[in-house]
Formats: sequence, C-alpha cells, structure tokens
Amino acid sequence: MSPDVQELNASAAGCRPEAILALALRAFHPRIACACSLGLEDVVLLDMLSRCELRPRIFFLDTGRLHQETYDTLAAVRARYAMPIEVFCPDAAAVAALMTAKGPNSFYASLANRHECCAIRKKEPLGRALAGADAWITGLRREQGPTRSAVRPFQVDEDNGGLVKVNPLADWTLEQVLEHVRSHQVPYNPLHDQGFPSIGCAPCSRAVRPGEDPRSGRWWWEEPGTRECGLHAGPHAKARR
Repeated sequence: MSPDVQELNASAAGCRPEAILALALRAFHPRIACACSLGLEDVVLLDMLSRCELRPRIFFLDTGRLHQETYDTLAAVRARYAMPIEVFCPDAAAVAALMTAKGPNSFYASLANRHECCAIRKKEPLGRALAGADAWITGLRREQGPTRSAVRPFQVDEDNGGLVKVNPLADWTLEQVLEHVRSHQVPYNPLHDQGFPSIGCAPCSRAVRPGEDPRSGRWWWEEPGTRECGLHAGPHAKARR
C-alpha cells in the first residue's frame, strides 16, 4: 500500500529539501523517478541526489526544440555527477504527422494547437518515462507563479495516473536555489544569466524583465493561467489521498 500523502506532508513539515528527498526515497524506492529539465531547480536536485544513499531513476525529456545551451548543460551535469540520465524523445511518426499537417510553429496559432504540440513532444514521452513508477520528483516551487501556488512537498498527480508527485523545493525561494548553486558550484544553464528564469523549448521561452513573473517568459502570447505544458497540474492539484 502506498504511503498516505497527508502523512508524508506532515512528516515533511519544516524539513529541508534534502530531508524531503530522503523521506520520498525511503517511501518509494525503487519505484521512483526524477524529472530533470536542467533548469536551476533541477540541477539543485541533482546535486542533492548525488549525496543520497538511495537514488531514483533520472530522466530528461528532449523535445527536439531545445536551446543548444540546454544540451550543453546536460553534458556538464553528466560530467560532474556519476548518475545515469535517461533521455526520452517524442515519437518520430507523431512529430512528422504534426509538422506535415500544420508546419513547425502551429503552437502560436491557438491554445489547442499549443497543447497538441506539448502533448506530442512532452506529455507522451513523460508517460513512457514514468512507466512503472509510483512517484516522481520535480523542481516545482510555489513562488514560480500562479499556476504553481498550491504546490506542496507531496501531492497526488491525478493527471499521471495517481502517482505521488514529490516537490522537495516547494517552500524555497529563488534566492535559496541560487545560494545552493553558488555554494556547491553546481553546473547550470547559462541562459539563466541572460534573463531566462524558466527555460523550455526555444520557440516558447524568452527572457523576462526584472520583477516580472518568472513564468511570464513561457508561452508569453497566452493568458497567465494557461502557461503550463500539461506535465504539471495547476492550483487544483490535490495534496491529499
């Protein structure tokens, strides 16, 4: 029987991310995976996991539309940490069909088209990456924007079959993330130094001005409440089971 999410959140109250990771790994190992998109939060989690006795499977979703800097960061973290990182790519036939029918930039035309592209390039590969898992670890933080305001350390991910989503950095601020990167000399994506607080596919990410919502550079042509790719639920995500 899977651990109760309310009990896990009670155990995680006041804990540092490292302790939340250890709690999750004890509860779910070996059926636990860690999503690594190589943003600041994800490289911090990799650094923390490198010092854990138990470790999850670690995976990276290569959409085929990423910045070169993201691929360079993947190489850097592989060189730094002795942990395998599985790479999942979208189904080639599905990508070809979309490109044939609608061209390379259909996501700009409508929210439905953008969701279609994200479903092919991100959600379907995520489903394969999570096959066989009971829980997965993410770098979500409440401070990241309105679509993530309800993030808790442990949540039920109903969008992915009821898996438990583990968010060790839920309570952390950006400054705490940056301090960990600095103090541990963690490799990170250089786009963060160019005004990109959130980095996804190259056509769908841009730099933001100081003081702007950190998620405002993602799908900036849409309303703020829609700026998720479908990998993570919004404020309605449940924190109980």
